[in-house]
Amino acid sequence: MHQPSAVPHVVIVGGGFAGLWAARALAKSAVRVTLIDRRNHHVFQPLLYQVATAGLSAPDIAAPLRHILRGQRNLEVRLGNVREVRAVERRLLLADGSEIAYDSLMLATGATHAYFGNDAWAEHAPGLKILEDGLIIRRRLLMAFERAELATDPAARDAWLTFVVVGGGPTGVELAGTLAEIARHTLKQEFRHIDPSHARVLLVEAGPRVLAAFPESLSEKARKQLEHLGAQVMTGGRVETIDENGVLVNGQRIASRTVLWAAGVAASPLARSLGVELDRAGRVPVGPDLSVAGHPEIFVAGDLAAVSQDGKPVPGVAPAAKQMGAHVARVIKARLAGQKAPDFRYRHMGSLATIGRMAAVVDLGPVRLSGLLAWWFWLFIHIFFLIGFRNRVTVLMNWAWSYWTYQRHARIIFTPPEDKHEIG
Repeated sequence: MHQPSAVPHVVIVGGGFAGLWAARALAKSAVRVTLIDRRNHHVFQPLLYQVATAGLSAPDIAAPLRHILRGQRNLEVRLGNVREVRAVERRLLLADGSEIAYDSLMLATGATHAYFGNDAWAEHAPGLKILEDGLIIRRRLLMAFERAELATDPAARDAWLTFVVVGGGPTGVELAGTLAEIARHTLKQEFRHIDPSHARVLLVEAGPRVLAAFPESLSEKARKQLEHLGAQVMTGGRVETIDENGVLVNGQRIASRTVLWAAGVAASPLARSLGVELDRAGRVPVGPDLSVAGHPEIFVAGDLAAVSQDGKPVPGVAPAAKQMGAHVARVIKARLAGQKAPDFRYRHMGSLATIGRMAAVVDLGPVRLSGLLAWWFWLFIHIFFLIGFRNRVTVLMNWAWSYWTYQRHARIIFTPPEDKHEIG
């Protein structure tokens, strides 16, 4: 039988947008907060593709959780990997065998890559969700040009200079557009045996258009901007096979040594331990207050939560995660005061996607922007919401430099110890 703590103990699992906003909202409450994450940092995910494409360094978009929350005296940050939720006992089991009891629990462990039952593709087509993914992709992209420079066989060289991005959502569009820009501008005159501008960047989308969540007019403008930057867009493209030598799309073999995955996500597997029925993506259906059926003390937020509003699913975007985290804190505080908090309502702030230098699309409902104006709007919004003054200044300076010079300062290849002789 669970015994309530003298000071209510709120445990938050996950230091992403939902977890961080919930923790901050509880700063002045009479509770004890423990924030648990497998990593010691918070990542500003909307700019993760900039790390992957060598535009920004990892510290530009990430900050240690302990530093962010250092002034919150009622909070403790714990580095750990939660393996199981024991809901009946109100306890968490961690990978190191330790346990943590809670009075209220919020799960915000996010999502991972989904390969639609083809998990073997992950080895050949990495996705982009965490900081480590960004570093892996950056290495693959830069190494592809190095391999092409050394290749003596034309077919092998072409395979190294062919980049396939699977998935036409915001991440896929951002990767494809930026990669085309790198090949045509950033690497100009840096190689002696290849011309990087001859690289082929192919964006493959299974649906009829890219950026399907945007109005059709903006999707079409995004496609045109991608093509203007030098990327090719293939809609209606069904990926059948991915291996180390390329992909099979609609029966057509495309030789490529660099395939990137941006086509699907699946919720964190931690949700399975709750013992409730999950949706097709593995997310947890929650009630109007974001709590789990049968366990009002357990809340789920961010990409892990299946939330519908006005007959439509709440999108898995950063603003939604922030609002969910803040709402969970509001519910907890209301309960402590013997009150009832209002139901969660997602406030749609608009949709943004950048395609490349001076190219973006913005959907603000009645206001729709594309091109240079949309790009400036996107730039301002992302710098404004970055965590920490240093990050904002650094990113602004780096982007200003990139804007005028086309250079990307983070083009450093880190070679894993096991591959230190890979170049020969």
